[in-house]
Amino acid sequence: MKQRRFITRAVAGASIAALVLTGCRGGGDDSSSEAGPGITDEACPDAVNEDNGCIYLGAISDLTKGPFAPLAVPITDAQKAFWERVNEDGGVGGYDINISEHIADAEYNPEIHNRRYQEMRGEILALAQTLGSSQTLAILDDMKADDVIGIPASWNSAWDFEDQILQSGASYCFEAMNGVDWAVENRGVEGTVMAIKYPNDYGGDAAAGAKAAAEANDLEFVEVETPTGQDNQAGAVAAVLENQPDLIVVTTGPAEMATIVGGAAQQGWQGTVVGSSPTWNPALLQSAAAPALEAMYFQAGPWGPWDTDSAGHEAMREALDGVTPNDGYTAGWVWSYPLLAAMEAAADMDGGITRENLVKAAGELEEVDYEGMLPNEAGNNAGDPSEVAWRSSVISGVDTEATTGVTIAQELTAGPTAEGYDYTEPCFALN
Repeated sequence: MKQRRFITRAVAGASIAALVLTGCRGGGDDSSSEAGPGITDEACPDAVNEDNGCIYLGAISDLTKGPFAPLAVPITDAQKAFWERVNEDGGVGGYDINISEHIADAEYNPEIHNRRYQEMRGEILALAQTLGSSQTLAILDDMKADDVIGIPASWNSAWDFEDQILQSGASYCFEAMNGVDWAVENRGVEGTVMAIKYPNDYGGDAAAGAKAAAEANDLEFVEVETPTGQDNQAGAVAAVLENQPDLIVVTTGPAEMATIVGGAAQQGWQGTVVGSSPTWNPALLQSAAAPALEAMYFQAGPWGPWDTDSAGHEAMREALDGVTPNDGYTAGWVWSYPLLAAMEAAADMDGGITRENLVKAAGELEEVDYEGMLPNEAGNNAGDPSEVAWRSSVISGVDTEATTGVTIAQELTAGPTAEGYDYTEPCFALN
């Protein structure tokens, strides 16, 4: 198990195999009441395997008016497709997986996120998606009390220190470090680094990484907070024009990022922009900011985009044939592998798949088969974070010919700052 520093909050309390066991489910003959919440002997609605029981997963996302809805809808649809593929392969431990019954929109609001969890907490085995850093932290204490693990739709460094959370890919913190190191080496950055960020855990985690890398490269560092909302970025644009940074590390939503970069460029600023993973959406290529983004924007990401050549990417594209490509789909698909691996491990435990066994299995994962979308060792959740936390990310540049508008400029790499970082606690945590 990991050596963790648990975070307390003031907010609210190599194949996908079917593990079908003969005569029982998950290594025991437990009834649904013994198995616990989110597990029934009855088949799922519209079951693929009518003789299987049903495991219900929850998803709390940003599906309508929050800043990440353009990404969150594809994330959620990809997760539906992922678990449908699992069911078509026979399910897990004698169960089909249902994610459709308990999907909730929290509008990127921690209080609403908490309410949505309270509504489903007695009905699900685990959270297949909990979108947002501050949002997930708002329910983390209750998740621990309930023995519920969650798949974060975020990359906060705090997740490396939490047994309840199964993160995939480098955190915002390491991602920002890698982005700064890359820009210094490949874009000639040698002046000021400015972090423009949401005033929350998402923004704070990336800014902490950018600051660490700026210091490691003997660069000046400036930090600017900006609110959500495309119409609320005048202050951020003014800060860019005043400070004239060589490099901006942006941790906002896509619309805000494009407004800041386009607005500053329109008034003469020229430099390099590295955006955190969620700052890109291919629809931005149709915006007024497109020329500035083509010239200056690069994305630091946890894995290759939609067009990447891997078995997992190919499976995703096949399962989602007909959609308008978006790397929200890519994220939703990749994030699901660790939960599948933990379920498969729990199915082999005495008592089979239960909340308690799933927590134990998740904490003992030493690798995850991502079908090549990430190296297996990226799924190590069992060791001390200072030794096993995944520190590599990709850098992608805008490419109007690419399916999702970006193409890899640097493959998975941990830069010198990330490699040497003393990782004994999360990079950033709110008091």
